[in-house]
Amino acid sequence: MNFNNTLGDKAIQDVMQAYPEIGEILARYDIGCTTCKVGICLLKDVVSIHGLSKEDEVKIEHEINELLAKKGA
Repeated sequence: MNFNNTLGDKAIQDVMQAYPEIGEILARYDIGCTTCKVGICLLKDVVSIHGLSKEDEVKIEHEINELLAKKGA
């Protein structure tokens, strides 16, 4: 997965702290990062380990990158 600003290489807790909307995007695909107490997974791994279809992975990548672009990141 390729996220803007190398965001995929950051811990999900840090990503969601900076961009809470990303937690909402993931939740729509039944990825429960917002309720996880650990939060050290990298964003790129969080998406890939949940066994989503390639289509859903592409949608998530697109939604996150679109959000980042809107925020100027």
